[in-house]
Amino acid sequence: MTALAVAAAALYGLLAGRYVREFARRYGPPGHDPAAGPGNGAAEPGPLRRLREVARTVPVPAWPPTVEAATAAVCGAVAWRLADGSGWLLAAWLYLAVAGMALAVVDWRTRRLPDAVTLPSYPVLLGLLAPSGSLPHACLGMLALGAVYAVLWLVRPDALGLGDVKLAGLIGLATGALGLQPWITAAAGGHLLGASYALGLLATRRATLRSEFPFGPFMLAAALAAVLLPYR
Repeated sequence: MTALAVAAAALYGLLAGRYVREFARRYGPPGHDPAAGPGNGAAEPGPLRRLREVARTVPVPAWPPTVEAATAAVCGAVAWRLADGSGWLLAAWLYLAVAGMALAVVDWRTRRLPDAVTLPSYPVLLGLLAPSGSLPHACLGMLALGAVYAVLWLVRPDALGLGDVKLAGLIGLATGALGLQPWITAAAGGHLLGASYALGLLATRRATLRSEFPFGPFMLAAALAAVLLPYR
């Protein structure tokens, strides 16, 4: 049963990854519309226009299928870890896997975490987690991790974006549903991975102490580690 769930989840991720690629492609520097061509100076399309354009995409992986393969791998790994538990919990994490991949790709390219993904993800995850019986712990995790990041944002708004605070709430929601240990792993792991990357940049002289880099992908990588590492 687990092998079938992993295969189905990987196929889901492969197809969804095509939409992730198309969604991320439509985000670029301010004033640029990637769908209209590079460097044209057009006004950036709104969220609804982006979603309509992405919805028309045929879910056939493009070449090279890097985003699609990565999304499939993440979804398969999540299913491998959670397939024997609550189906609702698995569904919530499979949703977060795809939404998180979209956020990671966009943030890495543009240093932005679009509200078009983060904000609707709250009701989606709450709805999926409600039947699982883990909603109270999930909400507590959401409030706690969101509060931690909100304080960090207030203290150092130049080092942490408001989008990171919104993402922290989602990660706290999903990891809180798993328990305290995954929540701690996600909460601390994002900073550990981000710090390691920053030290690597400094050591190779590819950045300075004033350099900035997107933090969302490291938060999401830590959330993935939280669900994959043994916690029960």
